[in-house]
Amino acid sequence: MPAAPSSPSSTDTHCPYCSLQCGMRLRPVEPAAPGEPAVAVEERPDFPVNQGALCGKGSSAAAVLSARARLGTPLVRDHRTGRLREASWPQALERATQGLAAAASRYGRDAVGVFGGGGLTNEKAYLLGKFARVVLRTANIDYNGRFCMSSAAAAQRRAFGLDRGLPFPLADVSRTGCLVLVGANPADTMPPAVRHLRELREAGGRLVVVDPRRTRTADLADLHLRPLPGTDLALALGLLHLVITEGRVDEEFVATRTTGYERARAAAMAHWPERVERLTGVPVAHMRRAVELFCDAPTGMVLTARGGEQHSKGVDTVGAWINLCLATGRAGRPRSGYGCLTGQGNGQGGREHGQKADQLPGYRAIDDPAARAHVAGVWGVAPDTLPGPGRSAYEILDGLGTDGGVRALLLMGSNPAVSAPHAGHIRERLRALDHLVVCDVVLSETAELADVVLPSAQWAEEDGTMTNLEGRVILRRAALSPPDGVRTDLAILRALAGRLGVGHGFPHTAQEAFDELRQASAGGQADYSGITYERVAAENGVFWPCPATAAGRPAHPGTPRLFLDRFATPDGRARFADVSHRPAAEEPDADYPLRLTTGRVLAQYQSGAQTRRTPALQRAAPGPFVELHPRLAARLGVADGDPLTVTSRRGRATAPAHVTPTIRPDTVFMPFHWPGAGSANNLTNPALDPVSRMPEFKVCAVRVEKTPPGGTA
Repeated sequence: MPAAPSSPSSTDTHCPYCSLQCGMRLRPVEPAAPGEPAVAVEERPDFPVNQGALCGKGSSAAAVLSARARLGTPLVRDHRTGRLREASWPQALERATQGLAAAASRYGRDAVGVFGGGGLTNEKAYLLGKFARVVLRTANIDYNGRFCMSSAAAAQRRAFGLDRGLPFPLADVSRTGCLVLVGANPADTMPPAVRHLRELREAGGRLVVVDPRRTRTADLADLHLRPLPGTDLALALGLLHLVITEGRVDEEFVATRTTGYERARAAAMAHWPERVERLTGVPVAHMRRAVELFCDAPTGMVLTARGGEQHSKGVDTVGAWINLCLATGRAGRPRSGYGCLTGQGNGQGGREHGQKADQLPGYRAIDDPAARAHVAGVWGVAPDTLPGPGRSAYEILDGLGTDGGVRALLLMGSNPAVSAPHAGHIRERLRALDHLVVCDVVLSETAELADVVLPSAQWAEEDGTMTNLEGRVILRRAALSPPDGVRTDLAILRALAGRLGVGHGFPHTAQEAFDELRQASAGGQADYSGITYERVAAENGVFWPCPATAAGRPAHPGTPRLFLDRFATPDGRARFADVSHRPAAEEPDADYPLRLTTGRVLAQYQSGAQTRRTPALQRAAPGPFVELHPRLAARLGVADGDPLTVTSRRGRATAPAHVTPTIRPDTVFMPFHWPGAGSANNLTNPALDPVSRMPEFKVCAVRVEKTPPGGTA
């Protein structure tokens, strides 16, 4: 679609929130009052992902640019009062670097850690990884994207040899014959994507939703399967059992394009339908109907999201759903395949280029000698000076301030005081640090604990690329200059590096950083070397991999669809996962008889650090709640709105009851956007998947009680 005309003074850019990275236009306006935003958000119909549609978060995104919502000057902890006070940039940078250097000198380089965010641009993620490995020379860098799609990433690499959220454009979803949506609620989490579900139905396609709650997305489905939280793996195995016993396996595809089927078949045969019904609560008749819808359609897709992935067996769970695609020939073919609905804005690019503990730019393994040599050459350092793999996100946070753990932490664009599992424990660990430096746009709950807070420029105030859930690299453009007292993250990293003795290698502009990223990614799985700012702007994004071509040859077109000819494994075949059901890390018992699952609401985003500062969004969703079934409410003597206390083995949370028949009677739900007494992540279980190191956010054992008089909710 050709670009729609824009006025000479407007700026075409993208939303600062989820992984759709919806196109939008920023138009200059006269501020309503001093310190209010000088731009307004408008639709941008030319961007194919959203075609102009924006959710409430996107349409109100300019509100966070307000001076009342954001940080405007550096802050340092006053040693006398213990409070944060305003400081100059030289003072704050000196305090920051002194603390980082002191920890390295006293405890060793790995006692300094870096924690990034899935909302950082590719350029920031790349330079943050470079800063950790070249300036600090620490192994301990990871990011909150570990809490997003790491289980799906590991399962995709195991099955296909390559991980990209969607191996096809999002528009292909509306053209498939049957879509199975597992643990996803895009009607609340990425509303502009719902048009693809509606177009699917209008074209005669079928939609199956797997979710313990009847969400607004489930209301669109032809079939809604409601498994007990923590049993998605068993359900996928049960569906594969039926595919096998009903003779619906695509034998030719399995024989020519896959390996490992016999082991997967044996595992599935041990999960007969009646057993799976007992484990999941999903009736056998509903399982048979799901298989009928999926296999009778000419094409099919399975998309998973956090509901199926945020488990201590998340990799195996995703592997089981991929097995279903492989057995039915629904992978590596047009309008068919497995994909993951990435959550955070740059959850994909954020790990491709260096924030993840075990990866170097281009999706290279940090313990691969050839990868180390290539990246070290781009950085101008010796390969043996680069550290090896470090700890994963939760493991870094869990060890903060301990002997052998990280003692000084640089944190950029994340709020683990609210978003991490067992959040009360993580807040204690953050307080135990010798030194905490936070770079952020707002005074988040994590920034409130810092020794130094460095105010960062925002999405509308700087250029940079993002990689959306399709693997489409898109370009955000600056529409404003940052306020006085605020610096870009690139400028902050350059200043910190200089004070720590590395006065080169940290570019002034995002485009310079991207050109270096292109070199570092060249030849890797996530090859961006053929992508330029000019191409991204002209083509409405470019899909990776997109390698550079020789002079005089046509540019590589990018790769919207992966695996059509071969998978990215050494032999070109997809690999079945040998997986079996196992219980959640924590099952209910007499003391904690219910299951808690967590998620998001329409008007808030992630830890809420920005959306809770947007008046319209805060009015729409002002606080946490506990969703429970009427039968459970009657047993507890609870009416809608009554204060409830939810207790797990890790902590408690109090919030008003929301009584609804849309949830199972044996399960309660809480959104996780809020800090304080209603923080759902005070309860969640940090049990980790052995492969992805994903915590088990989506299920833990709890008890629920009516809050006694005098309690808070």
